[in-house]
Amino acid sequence: MALVVVSIGSNIERERHVQICLDALHAEFGKLLISRVFESEPVGFEDGRNFFNLVTAFESDAGVGELQAWCKRLEYANGRRKISPKFSPRTLDIDLLTVGALCGDIDGVELPRDEIVKHAFVLKPLAELLPEHRHPINGERYADLWAEFDAGDQRLWPVDFVWQGQRISRAS
Repeated sequence: MALVVVSIGSNIERERHVQICLDALHAEFGKLLISRVFESEPVGFEDGRNFFNLVTAFESDAGVGELQAWCKRLEYANGRRKISPKFSPRTLDIDLLTVGALCGDIDGVELPRDEIVKHAFVLKPLAELLPEHRHPINGERYADLWAEFDAGDQRLWPVDFVWQGQRISRAS
């Protein structure tokens, strides 16, 4: 079993789509480790709708290709279109960040995902969820990567969020 870490984002019916995603992940993979939910301004998007972003981790013995296909099926089942422009509003965006310590192009998926060290909306929740875990390529702890990260104009803040009757995130 490998620890699989995914990022989740939505800027269309954000709360509903994040809850749907967490429900589906839990039903498929069991126990989830879930970061706080952050609201963030869009990076690279012309549509100014803010995103909800979070990171989730779970154990799985599924292959990278199977995991990627599962994530894409869930996105498409929730209104994401294959032909949508890259920087367009999203009902649901699920990206594999890491699968164990795998590195390189595996089943057409580049691991670890380069967004880990590029975007605050990925690194901050990852560093909070798994601070002592290490980036598979550079070996640095996620907490240290976040401490050294220059977020620049990448603004994000925690929001109140309840899933399955439990508060998983609180605005601070």
